[in-house]
Amino acid sequence: MRPDLFQAPDYYLLDDLLTEEHKLVRDSARAWVKREVSPIIEDYAQRAEFPKQIIKGLGEIGGFGPYIPEEYGGAGLDQISYGLIMQEIERGDSGVRSTSSVQSSLVMYPIWKFGTEEQRQKYLPKLATGEFMGCFGLTEPDFGSNPSGMVTNFKDMGDHYLLNGAKMWISNAPFADIAVVWAKNEEGRIHGLIVERGMEGFTTPETHNKWSLRASATGELIFDNVKVPKENLMPGKSGLGAPMMCLDSARYGIAWGAIGAAMDCYDTALRYSKERIQFDKPIAGFQLQQKKLAEMITEITKAQLLTWRLGVLRNEGKATTAQISMAKRNNVDMAINIAREARQMLGGMGITGEYSIMRHSMNLESVITYEGTHDIHLLITGADITGIPAFK
Repeated sequence: MRPDLFQAPDYYLLDDLLTEEHKLVRDSARAWVKREVSPIIEDYAQRAEFPKQIIKGLGEIGGFGPYIPEEYGGAGLDQISYGLIMQEIERGDSGVRSTSSVQSSLVMYPIWKFGTEEQRQKYLPKLATGEFMGCFGLTEPDFGSNPSGMVTNFKDMGDHYLLNGAKMWISNAPFADIAVVWAKNEEGRIHGLIVERGMEGFTTPETHNKWSLRASATGELIFDNVKVPKENLMPGKSGLGAPMMCLDSARYGIAWGAIGAAMDCYDTALRYSKERIQFDKPIAGFQLQQKKLAEMITEITKAQLLTWRLGVLRNEGKATTAQISMAKRNNVDMAINIAREARQMLGGMGITGEYSIMRHSMNLESVITYEGTHDIHLLITGADITGIPAFK
């Protein structure tokens, strides 16, 4: 394993916009990734296995619900701190960031926002430390970009609900202790229920043969007449707007995370280009390589500014869903293009596990699709600026 020599680019001195707390949170996460993730992640990606031993450390650096109030076990941090943690974790690996952001934004967030006080006290402190791991059940085999068409449903049986259906492409599913599941009641209204591992009829088969997010555990959620206690329904909000609020939080985290992946690819390519000698000089001295590097740092800087401003808006409660969509789409697209260019700069070495670039490139093929595809986010922006939805 090559030593992790990562140095974060900050071409426009964005550190000047951060508080001392922001920088402390980020630097703590960065040091943890260098120490605990970088030395092992290539091996786990090759084996298509999630390194469960890092869960405790993720909790310790605030990787689980950093903005959740301290009374529920969270760190009580602001949205920029959350983003910086996601940036640093995804610099290590998108799959590890997926584990973290699912736990934070898709499991802890809805329990905090829509759950009862009893649910908050029961689940959030254990989710914050990683003692409990969670997953989020929205996407179905036939309904991805159109989640309102879901067929997973539950019926009121008097003293409990009876849940039936299936979800797929679920991060953390194979080992999750709880699942926040979105399903329709008998009137067709979408509600969130907390389903616990061990409930009869609830299974989580793992998804194999992935070329992407190989160090992340992905699976299905199968509900075959699962009896869910009535106290496990989250009463605070119903309708499709509830899971969409969760996705807003997760997409915001992805916008930051993608910058981390792009930074790692850029930093690797820059360092390699200074060391690799061809035609008697480093390849960094050739115009085409400098063009690639200059475009990379420009796009990273634009994404940093976009996302920092979005974080300020999130802190002020002003950020819109469409603004979050723009940042998610732009930054992931930026990162995947940088990964491809960086891979070319390394030549044949770029496809090996000795460097992180090909792994990032493969991972970003999932990130550009999940939690709203590249095209869907374009249409969200289009609908916002024209007032005319074009989804169908």
